[in-house]
Amino acid sequence: MGDVNEAGLRPTASGKARVRIAKADGARDLGPELMPWVGMTAEDGEGLARLGAAGVGEGSVVKLLFEDPVGGVSLTYAWFKANYLLPRHSHNADCTYYVISGQAQFGSETLRAGDVFHVPSDTLYAYQAGPEGVEVLEFRTAVSFDFRFSNLGKAFFDRAARITEENLPAWREQTPPEAARRLMAATAVS
Repeated sequence: MGDVNEAGLRPTASGKARVRIAKADGARDLGPELMPWVGMTAEDGEGLARLGAAGVGEGSVVKLLFEDPVGGVSLTYAWFKANYLLPRHSHNADCTYYVISGQAQFGSETLRAGDVFHVPSDTLYAYQAGPEGVEVLEFRTAVSFDFRFSNLGKAFFDRAARITEENLPAWREQTPPEAARRLMAATAVS
């Protein structure tokens, strides 16, 4: 019948296991190291520095949960706190988003728990978390993918900084959903 791996699973004829398990303590922060930033201008860099100083980093939890180089897929969890504004951007991979809880404003559409949106590779998009925030799962057709800037400009950074400053006190008090709590605890630096 063949050998079994440490999880008790038999490999397929190709030698790869049929099932893989990823635990919360193996999740990694999804930042520029895992999702390289492409096309960032000097103005974008200045705007990002301004957002960082305003506290934008306190508005989200984004973790790479799973990646399968053989299958060429990955899964990311994101919790964006109340009113968090994502910039217009694209990726070099198809992305399908499943809303777990809260709501996201995607153009003229309000997406809620159970809704899905799909963004093909190289398509510009943006969305904003609703008043309670939004939790999403992001399925990608790639293990390695980038974040491509789209000439955001001063007006975007002015708006994003205002939203960050207005929401920062509430972000600091906002109770994380259970998945975010588990991921934050599991990946906390000791």
